[in-house]
Amino acid sequence: MKKRAKKLLGGKVTRKKVILGVLILAAAAVAVSRFSGEDRKAAADMAQAQKTAVAQKQDITSTLSASGSLEAKDSYNITSLVEGEVLTADFEEGDQVTEGQVLYQIDSSSMESQLSSARNSLQRAQDNLADAQMDYGEAQAKFSGNTYKSTRSGYIRTLYIHAGDRVSGQTTVADVYDDKVMKLKVPFLSGDAAAIAPGTQCAVTLTDTGEMLTGTVASVSNMDETISGGRIVRYVHVQVANPGGLTTSHMAVVTVGDLTCVEEGAFEPSVETTMTAEDLSSTVEVESLLVSEGDYVTEGTPLFTMTSSSADRLMRTYKNSLDSAQQQVENAQNGIESTQDNYDNYTITAPISGQVITKNVNAGETITRDSNSETTLAVIYDLSALTFEMSIDEMDIRSVKVGQKVEVAADAFEDQTFMGTVTNVSISGSYSNGVTNYPVTVTLDDAGDLIPGMNVTGTILLGEAKDVLAVPADSLMRGNRVYVKDPAAAPEPGVPAGFRSVEVETGLISDEFVEIVSGLSEGDEVYVDESSKENGFAMMMPMGGPPGGGPPGGGPRR
Repeated sequence: MKKRAKKLLGGKVTRKKVILGVLILAAAAVAVSRFSGEDRKAAADMAQAQKTAVAQKQDITSTLSASGSLEAKDSYNITSLVEGEVLTADFEEGDQVTEGQVLYQIDSSSMESQLSSARNSLQRAQDNLADAQMDYGEAQAKFSGNTYKSTRSGYIRTLYIHAGDRVSGQTTVADVYDDKVMKLKVPFLSGDAAAIAPGTQCAVTLTDTGEMLTGTVASVSNMDETISGGRIVRYVHVQVANPGGLTTSHMAVVTVGDLTCVEEGAFEPSVETTMTAEDLSSTVEVESLLVSEGDYVTEGTPLFTMTSSSADRLMRTYKNSLDSAQQQVENAQNGIESTQDNYDNYTITAPISGQVITKNVNAGETITRDSNSETTLAVIYDLSALTFEMSIDEMDIRSVKVGQKVEVAADAFEDQTFMGTVTNVSISGSYSNGVTNYPVTVTLDDAGDLIPGMNVTGTILLGEAKDVLAVPADSLMRGNRVYVKDPAAAPEPGVPAGFRSVEVETGLISDEFVEIVSGLSEGDEVYVDESSKENGFAMMMPMGGPPGGGPPGGGPRR
């Protein structure tokens, strides 16, 4: 019974809710009926009381303004990289100097010896390089074809090397002799020898047979020697072509003109020596012999072949020496360049053309360097042009371009206007209070009487629109809409009574006006939201706006 009673009670509550809903709908119908009649007049009166403006043709200018402080086009603090006494400083404050003009001459005597030493080091390195280049070239010729060549001419009497042997610079290769030309050493009286000139023809008479041969004086000793009988002599060296049969056992007397030696002499082969591999800079392995004992060789005749691997190692030693010599020259050149640079630092020149603003060091003073700071000797300004920096926020920087004209007003010249040009738009911004600002450099076209340090305000012309349909910027609502006055307009959410919402296409937007490309006609009366100014509200959109679009988001643009 309790459950059923509860159910019946619930049914009564439901019927009451239905009745209440019907009453609410009826009341709403009455309200709509009333607005359709007498309240339309009230809406029209309310629209009449709103702030409005008329869409009309006019010129629009979009600008950006920012303040800054004038600076010289360029400035330079003169400092010194060296220490020493200032010998000359032939300039004064206020002077005009040109780039490269000598400002300071510092005592450089301490650098003279270093510079001379560096030059000598370079010369030695260059000489060593020339020797290494010559050695490498000779090695290429000597060991061409992986062969080792004879350094003597003559017969090979004994050959000391065999295939498979390892040969180095101290290895004896062969005994070589040559008797095609025989040598003869005989004494002449010192006074007679002094009258004999090398290259003179002479008669050579064999003592055992009396046969006479023709010889040539090769050299005459300048040293006096004493022989038997107390005779003072000088030895004369003679060469004789071997007609065949001359041996070291033969003796002979030499006559030069009417002068005859005082003693006979014995014949010797012109060549009788032991040949070593003295020109090998590394050990090589003999692959095969190219000569045999008894063979006659001349200087440059191949004696044996080297294995390719050992020949490569041999040539690398010469190449390494050449590379090392080249590196020494480069090091010496770097050394002399560094020393010359240091030497040049003792002469300080003007880095720019301009006016001397300050001069802190004079002739006779001594410059000392502190690792923690640098002494400024002088300051130069290039006053051929003045510049200043405008700080532009991230919302507007895309509208600023190099070459744009800038109208400049100076606090010190209230009644004058100067013109400048944007010469640099930096992409290195600085972040502060949630906004990134970018520096824009403006160079004045004609500075007039302006000087560095003065405060100025620059106004950049971003765009102009001539004779275009425009409405106040505060008429533009979010979504590129404006509210057009229309007393007969049906109510819309968020739209003031007596107005209808119209979507428009915008063009140039300034702080005060917005160009209407389409959506309105000249003479249309539009709503102006003054609360945007009162509340400090600003649209989040770059100056000028995108073609055919309005500010994103909601609310009016200031």
